[in-house]
Amino acid sequence: MASRRFSKGITSLVLLSSLASPSFAGGLERGGYNIDLLFDNSRFAVQSGATYVMPQRKLKNVKDTDATDGLGTNGIGGGSTTADDTEDYWIPYLGVKVGLGDSIDCMGDFSTPFGAHTNPGADWLGVNDNIETKISTRNYGATCSYRFDMGPGQLRLIGGGFYQTVDGFKTRLVAPITGAAALVYDGTGRLDLADQAMGWRAGIAYEIEEYAFRASLVYNSKVKYDDLTGTVDLTEVPKAVNPANPYLGVVTPVYGSAEAPDSVELKLQSGIAPDWLAFGSVKWTNWSVLQSIAFCPKATKGAVACSASSQLTSLDLFYRDGWTISGGLGHKFNEQWAGALSLTWDRGTSQGYGAQTDTWTLGAGVSYTPVENVEWRLAGALGIMTGGESGTYVYSGRTYGNDVSYSFGDDLVAALSTSVKVKF
Repeated sequence: MASRRFSKGITSLVLLSSLASPSFAGGLERGGYNIDLLFDNSRFAVQSGATYVMPQRKLKNVKDTDATDGLGTNGIGGGSTTADDTEDYWIPYLGVKVGLGDSIDCMGDFSTPFGAHTNPGADWLGVNDNIETKISTRNYGATCSYRFDMGPGQLRLIGGGFYQTVDGFKTRLVAPITGAAALVYDGTGRLDLADQAMGWRAGIAYEIEEYAFRASLVYNSKVKYDDLTGTVDLTEVPKAVNPANPYLGVVTPVYGSAEAPDSVELKLQSGIAPDWLAFGSVKWTNWSVLQSIAFCPKATKGAVACSASSQLTSLDLFYRDGWTISGGLGHKFNEQWAGALSLTWDRGTSQGYGAQTDTWTLGAGVSYTPVENVEWRLAGALGIMTGGESGTYVYSGRTYGNDVSYSFGDDLVAALSTSVKVKF
């Protein structure tokens, strides 16, 4: 009967496994989609937590390669050949799970699944490409499952939906400003964007409680941002730079469209000895849906299609699909303490343009249960973002990335995560 001890403290170990390896995945991945709370065996549970991520990507050997848009940090000269590209960020999470009868479980959650923040600043040689870019999302989800007996365990059918918002901006040097005009204008432009859309998820899981076994497969749909709207602010570029350009010196409303990617994730876990759990996951994310996102003047909407030939500006990403593979072990030390270790590999999404290369991450976490219905978790992770370089990239017959090139070495990324769960 010792095998039944596998199920003791299983909730602590399973949920701790996700904390043991906070996300630094490619593309715009932040917290991703996480419905682990749905499997909690309590009738009611609420969990709140946050992860603080500290990526240390440093660009070096920077070359300003396009003299036609001005050279140097101000389009005239000077500038650093290195830059600190990344900013630290928070990943908050709040989830509530309710059991309805013996077969139905539902949860609602708030998360920030996608995002990005690069801030190399205005003192490097790549200012024509980027001064600062930030994208944020907020996700409000509802997911339910229905479970029933099948063989030695239970089969669970999973379905749900979510409402997601996105907003962001990008600033860069648009044109060099010389002479007395440089006292008034700095030559930068700024793109602001925002939208909201809906998505859905469906999945299946099979559980054998006696052996702490669970296999789950969950699909999360694309989120189609068909009505991205915003502005391009070129008030820092005087019309005298090019009198024939009607967009200089003014703020122009723009529109575009994009998709947040769909994903498929397989998760496995099983007790392997009394109070020991092995777990792993494989996730595919369709980041290749994000290539070059065109933004066109609203005044042209309906007259011409918004494309590379009619755009005012674009947000260039050129991602390839992402793969994330993770595995680890969890152990329950006693009735109050449990721990987990994990190793994660994430395939970089950049293809010679950008700085998102493969990442290897080692995560560790502990769970403390001072009383039966309260659980506190603390986890940390340390990873290596592998080196590479960024330069030109050809897409649909057009060459991108020809304004700046750079390289980067193996850089560190670290994270701390904590959460509290109350259950009844």
